[in-house]
Amino acid sequence: MLHRVRLLVVDDHFVVRKGVCALLAGVEAIAVVGEAADGLEAVSEARRLRPEVILMDLRLPGLDGAGATRQILAEQPEVGIVVLTSAEAEDDVLTAVRAGATGYLAKSSPREEFITAVTRAARGEMSLPSRLSRRLFGRPAAAQEAAESLTSREREVLGRVARGWSNRRIAEELRVAEITVRSHVSHILDKLGVANRVEASLYALRCGLVKLEDA
Repeated sequence: MLHRVRLLVVDDHFVVRKGVCALLAGVEAIAVVGEAADGLEAVSEARRLRPEVILMDLRLPGLDGAGATRQILAEQPEVGIVVLTSAEAEDDVLTAVRAGATGYLAKSSPREEFITAVTRAARGEMSLPSRLSRRLFGRPAAAQEAAESLTSREREVLGRVARGWSNRRIAEELRVAEITVRSHVSHILDKLGVANRVEASLYALRCGLVKLEDA
């Protein structure tokens, strides 16, 4: 049986929200399981519906998209959250990425790009324009210097984090305890000066520690 990605759509504009749902309604690989009109509702619906991917508008009433992203990932770190915006508001997108969002999608994007973004997020893959990656990490030389401070084991762990692997899967693959993996991930974040696994993964891509086709 074909697995269908469980998707939650979050946007405060009724027409936009319904339009996105209608756009994806006939896609066999995607099941739209719910909608939310603001950040607090998004957190509640994510808790209730357990989606695999969330399309998250950034400018929401009450709790904004970045705040909702942060709260949802604190409870469900495996969820892929794709920023949904009407314009390339890069500062807002960067805030959401730092909160843990894994991708960016313009509301004007064609149907195929919506499908690709959702399926990639479900696999733990990232999709962000290179210019956003540059703004996150600054000069390549500085990024490379920080990456070189990692131990060989930390590089192994980082490579698997960039592929979207969970701590448990990494532990099984490397034949170490899960608490050891958590410790490695914590050290990686500290050394790279990043806030979460998403930023660490983008760092790995930028420094060539992981190839784009592998991540």
